[in-house]
Amino acid sequence: MFAFTKAQQAIRKAAKDFAKGELDKETIIQWEKDGAFPTEVWEKAADLGFLGMHLPEKYSGGGLGMLDSVVTLEEICRKDSTVGVALGYAAHGAECLAKWGSDALKEAFLPKVLEGEMLSAGAFGESRRGGDLSAEAVTAEKEGGEWVINGQKTYVPNGGLAGFYIVLCKTGDAASLILVEADRTGLSVEGLGRKLGGNMTPTANIAFDKVRVPAGNLVGEEGKGLAYAKEFTAENKILLAAQALGTAFGAYDRMMEYVKGREQFGRKLAQFQVSQHKIADMAVKIELSALITYKAAWVRDEGKMDPTLCSMAKMTACRTAMEVSAQSIQLFGGYGFMTEYEVERSYRDAKTLEVMAGAAAVQKDIIAQSAIGRIR
Repeated sequence: MFAFTKAQQAIRKAAKDFAKGELDKETIIQWEKDGAFPTEVWEKAADLGFLGMHLPEKYSGGGLGMLDSVVTLEEICRKDSTVGVALGYAAHGAECLAKWGSDALKEAFLPKVLEGEMLSAGAFGESRRGGDLSAEAVTAEKEGGEWVINGQKTYVPNGGLAGFYIVLCKTGDAASLILVEADRTGLSVEGLGRKLGGNMTPTANIAFDKVRVPAGNLVGEEGKGLAYAKEFTAENKILLAAQALGTAFGAYDRMMEYVKGREQFGRKLAQFQVSQHKIADMAVKIELSALITYKAAWVRDEGKMDPTLCSMAKMTACRTAMEVSAQSIQLFGGYGFMTEYEVERSYRDAKTLEVMAGAAAVQKDIIAQSAIGRIR
């Protein structure tokens, strides 16, 4: 039977207490309106070890498992989805360094990220190829002891705030991952402005115009970047599923408090059968999403990484977050559209999570190809 360990239960409680103590509603509403990154919360989360819990302890990570990171993100997003998404993306791409980077790169960058001194970002996407990681246009050519990088990456999380980018580049006939510091000459940032949701996580296009970095900035082996990027993307879907699960829980919590207190026609909203049926549907969807998300994390922690299961978890949890947020707005009525009641923001953040790392159609392609197998 599946059950959390006592240590994981303690981590969940610590994350819940942190979110309750640090996430002030009025401040968060203003941050979201301004598109401000929650720096103070991020720094405190790092101090408590909530960043990169599944990354090596040697470099200031938690040295724990993906399931530990999942329950942490779930609880923070349950309290506030926008802050949770920002914290979930604070160390984006750091897994690539932890897994494949040289000792020198790990020592130089990972502690700064995991101690809350620097944001990181994976730069994989390009507008012309959608979700196809194999169609690289950004190139990196060797000149002496340096890589010279040209091209543009799009929709990069933490763009403009990150201290470095892990960039997927075409190197000859294959692709490689290269670390590019944000202050390199020739690197420019085009902020993309306000989004529907996730507005504490800046998104930008990053252009490279003859950007030179040392040959030692290669992450892992030359020519294996595509395989690395696919593995990272699959693993990242587990964290996105955790954020979506927390977002669904958060909308559900707020809705339950409202329907138990709101009276119409002499009865609480929660006493009407139509409300109860909506609540029942939401409860089932959340439970199923939780189980598949936990399983995906557990499988990863067992060293059996399953990209199909990761896609299932991401697609299911994000769909649940969308549906639960929408139904919560419905039960709130007109109040559901008001910023003060927060469920409208849950809906916006849920939609943003749904399109990150590939929308539902991309996940269905992955799942279907695995289910069908090879066609002779």
